Amino acid sequence: MRVPVHCRWGLAALAFLPSVAFADSPAAAPAGAPALEVPVRCRIGADCFVQNYVDADPGPGMRDFACGRLTYDGHKGTDFRLPDLEAMRRGVAVVAAAPGTVTRVRDGMDDVSIRQSGGAPAGREAGNAVVVDHGNGWETQYSHLKRGSIAVRPGDRVEAGTPLAQVGLSGNTEFPHVDFGIRHDGRTLDPYTGKEVGTAEAPACSTDQSTAPLPSGTLWSAEARRTLAYRPSAVLGAGLAPEAPKAEVARNGGYGGKPVPVDAPVLGVWTELMGGRQGDRVTLEVTGPDGRRLFRNEGAVPRPLAVLFFGTEVKKPVPGPWATGPYRVTVTLRHGDETVLREERRIEMR
Repeated sequence: MRVPVHCRWGLAALAFLPSVAFADSPAAAPAGAPALEVPVRCRIGADCFVQNYVDADPGPGMRDFACGRLTYDGHKGTDFRLPDLEAMRRGVAVVAAAPGTVTRVRDGMDDVSIRQSGGAPAGREAGNAVVVDHGNGWETQYSHLKRGSIAVRPGDRVEAGTPLAQVGLSGNTEFPHVDFGIRHDGRTLDPYTGKEVGTAEAPACSTDQSTAPLPSGTLWSAEARRTLAYRPSAVLGAGLAPEAPKAEVARNGGYGGKPVPVDAPVLGVWTELMGGRQGDRVTLEVTGPDGRRLFRNEGAVPRPLAVLFFGTEVKKPVPGPWATGPYRVTVTLRHGDETVLREERRIEMR
């Protein structure tokens, strides 16, 4: 997994590419392959996100199937991530992507970031996990599951959508997610393209990445293809805080949607984004209950990074407590003159 990055101000790179949708009738998948459904019960692009795709570059470089940078060198799975640890604690179901029989299960490993643990023991890098056999040499694996959440045993028959466990933080990881992988006769494949990992040529990429080729032979079902349209950038979270914002607090869910007291001595504004494209502009704005803008700042993206946390402070316009009511935090991402992403969060001051 790619290490998240944070800063006080000064924006690191975020890849903001146009969304790439799957064709309704892609090239045929490998013979006998199961039609895969989305393996998590959450709203993709809203309260969970595809953080990393399979690395489509067979060499030492890194590139996802759509010629973006949402991967890292040698990555063999698809990472469905949650925005913060609070979402993990609430519980998000991991479900079987296709009918089959559970063959292997591992539980009992703690949900802890490798930043604290230093890494999992050899052979347990996947953390708590479930493997499902779909017949004809096909199997799927669901890794980094929450401790104590596994709901199946070897020998259990499952259908597409059967709950297996919950998204966790076990094994070699530093953000809550499930690493979804598919194998055929022991060979790992990219579910977006149906190609064997590490053997196919890297995708041909043009200067204009909006023309990146669509996957051929995708293993996702028609419905899953529509849900999993390529999203090269996303706002993982944004809001206000009663202090100078701290990345570790935001990632623990400490600021998410909570009202801010009007007597807060400091009003912090923060956002966390994923992606990576040099030269884009990121704007962060705060608007008060009366509709007046209290804060605006903009920065350029200097280099590619997987995840960026940005936090700064808003100056109080007048002495005394902050005005009560709804405040708006607006995050805008631009590539040249094109606005590729604009999202708003509402937070109450009480």
